Amino acid sequence: MDLIALLQRREGKTLEYKRDLSTPDGLLKTLVAFANTAGGVLVVGVEDGTRRVIGIPDVLAAEERLSNMVVDSILPRLVPDIEIVPWRKTHVLVVQVYPSAARPHYLGRLGPEAGAFVRVGSTTRRADAAQIEEMRRFAQAGSFDEQPIPEMNSEVLDFRAASELFAPMRKLTPSAFRSLRITTKYQGRDVPTVGGYLLFGKDRFDRFPDAWVQAGRFTGTDRSRLADSTEIRSHLPQAAEEAIEFVQKHISHEALIGPVRRTDRWTVPPVALREAIINAIVHADYAERGSPIRVAVFNDRIEVENPGLLPLGLTIDDIRRGVSKLRNRVIGRVFHELGLIEQWGSGIQRMTAACQEAGLPAPILEEVGAHFRVVLSAIPTGPVLLDDRDQTILRLLGDGRGRSTAQIAMAVALSARATRTRLADLVQRGLVIEVGSGPQDPRRQYFRSEGAGLTESREVL
Repeated sequence: MDLIALLQRREGKTLEYKRDLSTPDGLLKTLVAFANTAGGVLVVGVEDGTRRVIGIPDVLAAEERLSNMVVDSILPRLVPDIEIVPWRKTHVLVVQVYPSAARPHYLGRLGPEAGAFVRVGSTTRRADAAQIEEMRRFAQAGSFDEQPIPEMNSEVLDFRAASELFAPMRKLTPSAFRSLRITTKYQGRDVPTVGGYLLFGKDRFDRFPDAWVQAGRFTGTDRSRLADSTEIRSHLPQAAEEAIEFVQKHISHEALIGPVRRTDRWTVPPVALREAIINAIVHADYAERGSPIRVAVFNDRIEVENPGLLPLGLTIDDIRRGVSKLRNRVIGRVFHELGLIEQWGSGIQRMTAACQEAGLPAPILEEVGAHFRVVLSAIPTGPVLLDDRDQTILRLLGDGRGRSTAQIAMAVALSARATRTRLADLVQRGLVIEVGSGPQDPRRQYFRSEGAGLTESREVL
């Protein structure tokens, strides 16, 4: 395991630091959460806030103690990779946990309901009943919206609404409903699936009271002043279009007169807005109760939030790279047939490209509580101003190799003290990462952060 590469990363969904084994309960909960969510790495012997390497005095005894704790405490049995990694005159433990096919794992002393945990951002949280059930479905390779509703019959579906939506593409027949998994055979009769009922159920809010979209326009940059709002309770494909129309009613655009025709340029690109709203509807966890899908328009941004964390096994880095796991296969299939989804796994990348082409920052993707949120900024990105010496430092660190303060000071022709001050500023701005055992560590090294590019210079007076 490359410890230097790990120390360049902050704690997140798949990485956590622990100073030592003095709090075994929290450590075991983290390992359970990694196994239940997207896997992860636990580094023991590093301070979690500063990423200073403290080391473990008796690393062999610590490794044995940790192994015994995992075997004795976690069910079903979890077998992580535990590696002793040298660091100068000491060692740390690096524990690698992979996403488990035996989910849900839990702490035996707490039981399967109270002892299951999941990872949300850089925090470990107790899994709720819906999340535990999703883990069990995942282990069986099924999805929530493919499940039949045996106590109902196909008459609970609004066939007319479905047929009208599909009219431009094809005629819907009973066999077409089954092929789309809107209905399925159960003991010889057609019954709706959960997805079919969510999409076209006549009384779907009786069973799924949160399967709607709440949209609001707020004056300013917080939720203190609500200027307009609506509850969108149409069938989900129509709800997507209505939510997009609501947002476009409240964001500004300008007309660009070209040589042939006029075009409109919106504050937030329509492609990005459309992808954010449709993704929220398709990937929402409808088994969760308590809140609908929410679309909030502020002066400086748009927030689109759906219930449910990322599907098990996925991280935000994964979805930025185009990796996709469909939580709701029936809803996703229908949206794809209707042309609302173009290509699996490409939505986030299209959203990001559209924002960057418009001079806006990339969308912020985050897990908040038990929800997933996309934030689309309406404020163009301004340049990060760096002077010539700052740019020289970033160029020097651009090869991915770490440099000491002395090496950097020589490159920029400054004293060691002045260089340390400048490096501290770059670290504070997130452009440079410091790796070492603390601020007094003479052997600490500096690396350039991912995405820390060069920008225009500024005069230093």
